[in-house]
Amino acid sequence: MKTWLFTSESVTEGHPDKMADQISDAILDAMLTQDENSRVAVETLLATGVAVVAGEVSTKAYVDIPRVVRDTILDIGYNRAKFGFDGETCAVLTSIDEQSPDIALGVDRSYEAKKNDVDRYALIGAGDQGMMFGYATNETPEMMPLPIVLAHRLARRLSQVRRDGTVQGFRPDGKTQVTVKYQDGKPVGVTAIVVSTQHDPDLTSHEIERLVVDNVVAPVIEHDLLLEGVEIFVNPTGRFVKGGPSADTGLTGRKIIVDTYGGWIPHGGGAFSGKDPTKVDRSAHYMARYTAKNIVAAGLAERVTLQLAYAIGVAKPVSFMIDAHDTEKVDLEKLRKAVLKVFDFRPAAIIDRLNLRRPIYRQIAAFGHFGRIDVDLPWEETDAVDQLKKALD
Repeated sequence: MKTWLFTSESVTEGHPDKMADQISDAILDAMLTQDENSRVAVETLLATGVAVVAGEVSTKAYVDIPRVVRDTILDIGYNRAKFGFDGETCAVLTSIDEQSPDIALGVDRSYEAKKNDVDRYALIGAGDQGMMFGYATNETPEMMPLPIVLAHRLARRLSQVRRDGTVQGFRPDGKTQVTVKYQDGKPVGVTAIVVSTQHDPDLTSHEIERLVVDNVVAPVIEHDLLLEGVEIFVNPTGRFVKGGPSADTGLTGRKIIVDTYGGWIPHGGGAFSGKDPTKVDRSAHYMARYTAKNIVAAGLAERVTLQLAYAIGVAKPVSFMIDAHDTEKVDLEKLRKAVLKVFDFRPAAIIDRLNLRRPIYRQIAAFGHFGRIDVDLPWEETDAVDQLKKALD
């Protein structure tokens, strides 16, 4: 049998890059709350004692950006200087400009609209060029690859035991990593686990290892999944007191593989956080996931990868690819035609179908945008199964 190992990682909400993502999406949510048509492209940089917010915005909303930044940092858990960062006392710098009118030309009125296409979904052009990918697999209930599912579970659990007081002395920054053994394309078990958590200096390495194994690993990873000889590494350096932005700068968009499929499929490079849904970097990724998940849920393939590509200012994708990795149950070309009949990949259609002009983004800026069972997300629905089957008749 063909055997290989695959590894994925996750990070907690206190990781500096994830802090930056959450701040950017909290600002986006605040603007969408007041003006659903807000155009937002905001990025955050975090370093020792400072948060810098920069970007381009066109909105009718008034948002106290420094207050949003501080509230987000405090909610994450950085509320004491000895943790390395304090949302109340850090400096907050902003540099926000209006969206480029050159970009607005293509978003406000698409290439097709300028050619007198009167279809309402042809009015909005893509906010940028780029490639977007979607994926789904039947190997887990979440229809996600097992390594990233387990890594996210560990990261969420690490955050939970800190927040609810189950464990005393853990701090917000943390990372997880899981290695899974595959045989003939199927996961058979876990060969390695890595958990790193920021902690109080009074905790010893032995105490931290025991607390993590007993309260984080054991409740999350089923014993049957642990293969013989499994390695569990807890804070491998032996010490992780200094964490968050004081130990490492944070930047929006630097955890795009954590956000998606854990490296299982390609990524076009565009980040999600801080961008309104006219940016196909965000919305088309969500639509690709929604489409892939419905294909697998309909039993038309065991796993499937989709790619979309766009030109700035043009509504219709310039390319669409579907790869079922030889697991398709119907002719692949027939499946492709059925997908294009059921799903409309133009930005305005995506926004409408998935109801994306809502303040729903900060809640998914940590622990992944896909496969979430703790949050109600429209792109995780499988409500197009019957439509797909009918389109194949």
